[in-house]
Parts: sequence; C-alpha cells; structure tokens
Amino acid sequence: MSADPARLLRALSVLLAYPDDELRAALPEIVDAIRDARALDRRHKEALVALADEIAASGALEAEGRYVNLFDRGRRTSLNLFEHVHGDGRQRGPAMLELRARYLDAGLDPVADELPDHLPLMLEYLSCRDAAEVRDTIGEMAHILRSLGNTLLQRHSRYAAVMAALLAIGGEKGLDARAPAPPAEDFDRDWEEKPAFTPPVPGNAPGGRCT
Repeated sequence: MSADPARLLRALSVLLAYPDDELRAALPEIVDAIRDARALDRRHKEALVALADEIAASGALEAEGRYVNLFDRGRRTSLNLFEHVHGDGRQRGPAMLELRARYLDAGLDPVADELPDHLPLMLEYLSCRDAAEVRDTIGEMAHILRSLGNTLLQRHSRYAAVMAALLAIGGEKGLDARAPAPPAEDFDRDWEEKPAFTPPVPGNAPGGRCT
C-alpha cells in the first residue's frame, strides 16, 4: 500500500481511540494526514476534520464521557466488530483466534488487553496491507460499518464521519441518514453475562506496528 492510504488508515485508527491526552496531542498530525489524503473527497475530509475539531474544543471529561456513552454502552455502537456478528455467542471465540493469527502472520502483535476485533486495531492492521486487501476487508465488514455509521448519524455524532470515510476508501455504498432507526436497546438483556475486559490503551499505535 502506498504511504498516503497507510497514513490515513492510521489516522482514522487513532481518531477512533479513547480521547485521552495522548490522542488530543496527536490531533494536529491526524488533521494533516486527513487533509493530505488523496483517497477521500473534500466532503469526507471536512467531516473528519470537524470531528477532530470537536474533540479538541471539548473539555477532557466532556470528550471522554461522550466517547464512553457512544461506544461502551450499547452493542449497536460497539467498536468491537464481532459484537455485531456473533454477540457473545460461541462463534466469537474461534473468530477472535483466527483474526489474531491473521495479525501475527502480518507481523502485528496486539498488546494483551486489546481485543482482536476492535476496529481501531483492525485499521492499524490494514495500514500495513496492500490496497487489494484493504478494499476486500472493508467490503467484508461494510454492512457493519454502514449500520454503525447510520446509528451514529441518527445520534447526531460526528464519529459517523469515520465510518463514511472507510466505506469511501473501500469503494462501498455510503451512509444513509434516512435509514430506519434501530429499535431501542435493552442494555441489560443485550449485555447480560458479557465478559469484563480492560479497554485498549489508545495512542499513535493502537496495537503495534507492522514489520
């Protein structure tokens, strides 16, 4: 993959991470990567920069609270991809192992407290791969990205811009703000007996670097 898409995918990966001080310090570099990207049109770039500006302009507690409310309090906006496919079913474990093996084969060694299906980690992995694999992988998860992005649009979240950008990079159909809203979630039912885990520590390299 050329340097431009790789840099963009890493920027999107970090932009989706928990907005701590390290991420906030990296926002100027993230914005530069977005503005320099040839893989996105002006509309997508402006939406991504608006998200970065929103994070930068928010107080730390406000930005962190908004992030937690979006991504840690419901399956429909979870950044763990297999939540949308397998939930907590038995198939998720083997799928996780297979995905981790895929990362290891590529020379990317996720840290112990990161789930292999975490979208920022997947984007870090894709930043190391060629254009064909990037498009194929985004195509495989396009229905998840679209559902997640539409839900974020309906919640008036600027984070929807990341899903729209990924779909554009993959040459996939974009988001639709008019898509039917999903039914209200039953938090206790949807997350019953969900195993506890430590959230990934964000930063410029969510899961490591390819070798």
